[in-house]
Amino acid sequence: MLLNSLKFGVSSLKLLPRIFIFLLPVLSSLPAFSQELKCNVTITAVKLQATEPKIFKTLETSVFEFLNDRKWTNDTYRAEEKIECSMFINVTEELGANIFRAQITIQSSRPVFNSDYSTVLLNHADNEWVFEYTEFEPLNFNENDFISNLTSVLAYYAYVIIGLDYDTYSLNGGTQYFQKAQAIVNSIPTNINSELAKGWKPFEGDKNRYWLVDNLLSARFTPVRESLYLYHRQGLDVMYEDMNTGRQAVLNCLRKIGEVAEEYPTAVLIKVFFTAKSQELVKIFKGAPPNEKANAVQLLYKADPSNSANYAKIMKG
Repeated sequence: MLLNSLKFGVSSLKLLPRIFIFLLPVLSSLPAFSQELKCNVTITAVKLQATEPKIFKTLETSVFEFLNDRKWTNDTYRAEEKIECSMFINVTEELGANIFRAQITIQSSRPVFNSDYSTVLLNHADNEWVFEYTEFEPLNFNENDFISNLTSVLAYYAYVIIGLDYDTYSLNGGTQYFQKAQAIVNSIPTNINSELAKGWKPFEGDKNRYWLVDNLLSARFTPVRESLYLYHRQGLDVMYEDMNTGRQAVLNCLRKIGEVAEEYPTAVLIKVFFTAKSQELVKIFKGAPPNEKANAVQLLYKADPSNSANYAKIMKG
């Protein structure tokens, strides 16, 4: 049960990085770490016959080090404050010598106040990735200068992960990281072979990398960004002390997001939010009073109709 998960568990120290980073100096008596991500990386390539499998184990190590050893922000993190995330990369095809097509699934989460429960922030699949890699080559990156589609995609999602995390701890706190992700989008050469760098251009689809960061920075989606903060800080993080107040805050967020979804029903940011939160929302409202259940289900049916069968479970709780 979500309620039990929120009431019992670890101390509120898990919330130190983004809540208090703007309010308190880092204690000099504590060990400091620069890196922000604690990212698990898994690469599979079961369908490939021509490529030596050990190349992808080498790549897996290189991607792990690229994400976890790099300093992505100017803030200082302790080990327990790092952002929990993962990247699952499934290499599906070899298009040429050292050129691969892959699907990447990116997930991230953050702890909930005074609990051992972690809430999903991102669970996103990107199926438009083609990259070039030669075993043991260094993974170099410059956010303002395109070097390779391999590191550009990895860095793009690193900044999206960090931005979403910051957004849940302070109002619009992730803006500068979304801007860094947008800088990567803008760095993609206009003359690059579109078959080797899909997902960066607005005309290539309405749910690709271009549109995700566009939504995150667009004034049209400000209520969704604000809801990320309210959902987590006034919703989930207060449920330890007051489940009813926290649940009401989540319901208010659904109203705000629903208004945006009504105007932009196919927007990628709406899809990203509900892909991450649909299961959690069922758990939150299953224990609500009947009128709250009915309100929540009505809002969810309208904002996220593709998950209606899942939300129907709320009324059966």
